[in-house]
Amino acid sequence: MFGIGDFTINRQTILAPMAGVTDLPFRQLCRRFGAGLTVSEMVTADTRLWHTDKSRRRLPHSSEPEPRIVQIAGAEPAMLAEAARQNVALGAQIIDINMGCPAKKVCKRAAGSALLRDESLVADILETVVAAVDVPVTLKIRTGWAPDHKNGITIARIAEQSGIQALTVHGRTRACKFRGQAEHDTTAAIVDAVRIPVFANGDITSPQQARHVLDHTGAAAVMIGRAAQGNPWLFREINHYLDTSRHLPSPDGEEVRAILSEHVGHLHRHYGSFMGVRIARKHVGWYLETRANSSGFRRRFNGLTDPGEQLAALDHYFNNIEQYQERAA
Repeated sequence: MFGIGDFTINRQTILAPMAGVTDLPFRQLCRRFGAGLTVSEMVTADTRLWHTDKSRRRLPHSSEPEPRIVQIAGAEPAMLAEAARQNVALGAQIIDINMGCPAKKVCKRAAGSALLRDESLVADILETVVAAVDVPVTLKIRTGWAPDHKNGITIARIAEQSGIQALTVHGRTRACKFRGQAEHDTTAAIVDAVRIPVFANGDITSPQQARHVLDHTGAAAVMIGRAAQGNPWLFREINHYLDTSRHLPSPDGEEVRAILSEHVGHLHRHYGSFMGVRIARKHVGWYLETRANSSGFRRRFNGLTDPGEQLAALDHYFNNIEQYQERAA
């Protein structure tokens, strides 16, 4: 259990913000499976771009469980402050600032993890945004901007002094992107250096790994990103293991079928038919990529353009799953 402002969070698992993944349907699903917090997809701090459907869908949704967290990204303190104010006006209850994204299109604007090279600008941004809103402000960072320039501890202290109320640390530098293994020694050092809650992020893919990282770092929680794609019940499994030290069985085929069909249907309703069927393709790919001989089905599924056809195809797949397994044998 930990707190962010007036909010008390009773689970040690958090869904990471992932552009193109952690939309409203996925956030709601992960909350249902026990994620203590779910963070929105990253929203640009340039409010002039919020007129697009893509941006509007990333803004706060009143149907979400509280607390509603919106992540913003940019490099101009005043622009970030205005984006924070407008998100709060729309219903955001926590503002998260992105200084962890290594994507080229973000870093080339000197935003995301590129900001870690400029500690004075980091302080200016954090102080300006904290002063602009009356809700908690949190921050996501990497361990530094290159393996030989790990300034995560310095950034964490700046964050605490600036009024940031929780900090997520991804265990790689900006230069590492997603290569190699995440290291959590730096996160452990950051936990020792500050008094605000720290969340450990990076390569946490199983209940055992979550327990190990929490024990190793002393972090208040783990943040789960790519491992939750097509695997939202991972939060349930980690929570159960943390509570009991026992493994929870993975969902059987019927439960996976129900979860996946519900998720795809929600995507259709949220995005509309045209975009919904297209976005559903990647999620179905993630759910089924480890299931026996599903590659042929996934290729056929990716050619479907009608919501009803997609749902019917999933029914057919699960109704005939034994045949798929026989082909794989």
